[in-house]
Amino acid sequence: MLPARGERCRMPSALLALLLLAAPNETAVPSPPMERITFDEAVRRTLARSVATQVSLQEIRRAEGLLSEARSGSLPNLVANGIYTRLDDDRHLSGDPSRVILSKDQIFANAVATLPLIVPNRWAQWSHGEDTLEVAKASDAEVRRQTAITAARAYLSIVAEKRVLDATVRARDTARAHYVFSRTRREGGVGNRVDEVRAEQELATDEARVYVSLAALLRSQEALGTIAGADAPLDSAEEPVFPPAPSMAEAARDAEQRREDIRAAQLRASAAQHVSRDSWLDYLPTLLGTFQPFYQGPPTLTQPRKGWQAQLLLSITIYDGGTRTGQAKERDASSEESRQQLEGLLRQARSEVRVAYDFLQRANAALSESRRAALRAEEALQLADRAYQAGATGNLEVIDAQRRARDAETDAAVAEDAVRQARLDLLSATGHFP
Repeated sequence: MLPARGERCRMPSALLALLLLAAPNETAVPSPPMERITFDEAVRRTLARSVATQVSLQEIRRAEGLLSEARSGSLPNLVANGIYTRLDDDRHLSGDPSRVILSKDQIFANAVATLPLIVPNRWAQWSHGEDTLEVAKASDAEVRRQTAITAARAYLSIVAEKRVLDATVRARDTARAHYVFSRTRREGGVGNRVDEVRAEQELATDEARVYVSLAALLRSQEALGTIAGADAPLDSAEEPVFPPAPSMAEAARDAEQRREDIRAAQLRASAAQHVSRDSWLDYLPTLLGTFQPFYQGPPTLTQPRKGWQAQLLLSITIYDGGTRTGQAKERDASSEESRQQLEGLLRQARSEVRVAYDFLQRANAALSESRRAALRAEEALQLADRAYQAGATGNLEVIDAQRRARDAETDAAVAEDAVRQARLDLLSATGHFP
């Protein structure tokens, strides 16, 4: 029979208690089991398998290819050619059919060796290609740094979610014990239905929080597995321990000397300045030398069977319609942009160090207070529970103490994660991680 509108369907309390008593371990253990790895292993796997690092390695190969292309313009070049010509008939000297001046079957072959003797703009392109390769390598180091930081944050997220889950499970277990006690008192004729319903509601709330914490933990584990290049979620095997924080002066100095993103920005600015500085080389002449041996079969009146020729080709661009002027302006603008970006990054790095250093100090203070609050909340819960069992108070005080204890322990877990994140931020801001 369906309940009337406004009436809630209620499960018998004894049956509900049996179901709740049978479920605690099933909700607290993730399923299926997954691989557990250490913090260092998570970072190592991520650097070896992540998409970002693999793409960055290909960018280095691309820069190496561009360097080879730029270098080729300054090195000798050798080209071989072959031509076979078929005419409808031999060509004869006018008035003398017996004398053939052009055979109907002709073979011509030559090789052309070109030696760049004076090519200032190509030499500059070679040098610029080397700068580009160095920038690509520095950019790869920055990509690896950011990838390692992402993996570290994912790992710390798992550690924090586990801590929150532990606090939620303990709160659920405490609420279950209180519910069983309230139900037992009511069935023994000492308690009342109101206390039992309140305890049941608090148990259901904590049970829901356990499921939410489990879902959040699984999301973090999946995120770590994806970042580390695995086809399955990965679990944390330890709580990482970071080295002590450096002093403020050391942190500011190390940020400019050790961070890979700053080094990459410095190389980009230097490379752009180098390109801009070499713009005047476009106005210099170029001198090429060529040597060409050939074979003509059969020989003709103007072409012997074998021979060679050498040439010197001097080229000076007198007017190009403003191409070189436009290129110089573009290079100057790129150089100034790179310089401004470097200055902005240096200011940002110094700001990150100050923020991370200050936040770490405040996070440590907040953690100390959160732990103290959790201890006092646990003590208050024990006192309220003893008073309720002695019949001195109702269970409203117990439920309120349970909620406060649960929230305080969760806040302590969040504060612990904030400290770990702050240490990671400070290490990454100063270039000490990874």
